Amino acid sequence: MKKARGLIALMVAVVTLSACVGQPEFTYVRDKAGTTYFKVPSSFTQLNANPIELYLSGEQPNSQAALLRAQRVWSTAFDQSAEPSVNHLLGSRDPFVYATVHQLTREQRDTVSLNGLRDFVLPVTEETRLLYLRQSLAAGQAPMFHHFELLGDDVLILDDGARGVRVRFNYQIGDDVQTFDHTAILDEKGATVSVMLIGCQSLCFRERGAEFDKIAGSFKLLRLPG
Repeated sequence: MKKARGLIALMVAVVTLSACVGQPEFTYVRDKAGTTYFKVPSSFTQLNANPIELYLSGEQPNSQAALLRAQRVWSTAFDQSAEPSVNHLLGSRDPFVYATVHQLTREQRDTVSLNGLRDFVLPVTEETRLLYLRQSLAAGQAPMFHHFELLGDDVLILDDGARGVRVRFNYQIGDDVQTFDHTAILDEKGATVSVMLIGCQSLCFRERGAEFDKIAGSFKLLRLPG
């Protein structure tokens, strides 16, 4: 009887160990060119970010502009919600991660700046926030983003001449305050911008800030051979 109990206990231990080994702790991600790397906990669900690109760019899906943009823009998204959705980019009780890599046009290369990196996804600088407000009012639309609060703004000096920013800020969207952690990196050639945006409601962000620091800290440029 004791041997049987011991065998059962051993089998349970093996099954438990197999389950742990079979479930990786992180999902490791690289863009299609292999130049940008990060990791997120495996509890996040990966989503097709194309609807986000169409929303942020305002382009029609079948337009020439959208087709050209798709050739130079890579993106992905991860949601930890029990019901994952790209709609959670701008509002969710659970963490949402959006990452994108842009091959800059010649015009963009000539004008990119640290403030441009700050405003790459959402209006952050005062000038861009005022422009966003004027455009919303001119279009007869109520602004989606209210009561901006800057929580942190760090300039990143990276290896081999790459540089970037990491900005944390609050926006009231609807009835909720959403916190965003935005990292944007310009490569050493000034040709590519890599961006990670992490967001969730402000209470969630305060409780899980250390976890988000690890995700943002994993967001790096990779130097390819040659």
